[in-house]
Amino acid sequence: MKRMIWTACIMLAAMAAWAQDAVTPDVFEKGMRQPGVQVLDVRTAKEFGTGHLPDALQADFTKKEEFYHRMESVDKTKPVYIYCLSGGRSSAAAKWMRENGYREVVELNGGTMAWKQAGKPLTGSTGGPQMSVATYDKAVAGGKWILVDVGADWCPPCRIMEPIVKQFVKENKVKVLNVDGGKDTDVMKKINTATLPTFVLYKDGKEVWRKEGVASLEEFKAAMK
Repeated sequence: MKRMIWTACIMLAAMAAWAQDAVTPDVFEKGMRQPGVQVLDVRTAKEFGTGHLPDALQADFTKKEEFYHRMESVDKTKPVYIYCLSGGRSSAAAKWMRENGYREVVELNGGTMAWKQAGKPLTGSTGGPQMSVATYDKAVAGGKWILVDVGADWCPPCRIMEPIVKQFVKENKVKVLNVDGGKDTDVMKKINTATLPTFVLYKDGKEVWRKEGVASLEEFKAAMK
């Protein structure tokens, strides 16, 4: 009997801990506004493009290679507020994160469905036309040095690269052409890239260097020599 009571107590404690990790939209919204919090959307890029929570990062949990790659740029020491459409994918992703050293992971119970049902709006719908291939070709031919930055503001490693790119451009007087990794699919197909971020350096209209993923300032500088 005592053993049964003890087992029941453990189960109740586990359920209580889970309940604290999966919170209501109101609690989630209040928590994600704290300094240092990282908001993570684990839906697909297409779902993300229909609208997302403010300042959210995106890593598709159904694409394991992409997910693991992007998670390398999510700080394990800072809180991560995670969500998906209804809570299933975010729960599985949160479990993996807790098992892999992320200190504080908070789930949105019910996902964006619950968020919208609570009367809270999404932001960042990626409407509008994409960049044409002709526009791209004209842009990369329009200067001595052109750095093409294929990325997105919701891509974790892209955010890490922002200050490095800014410093490189400032120090070397290089023009930047930003390609939206969530929208400019025709251009991405033309230059044969599907990884975010990807950097392509052109000199006098010709590609001279390419780098997928995170790069150092020294790598950028070396590419110009």
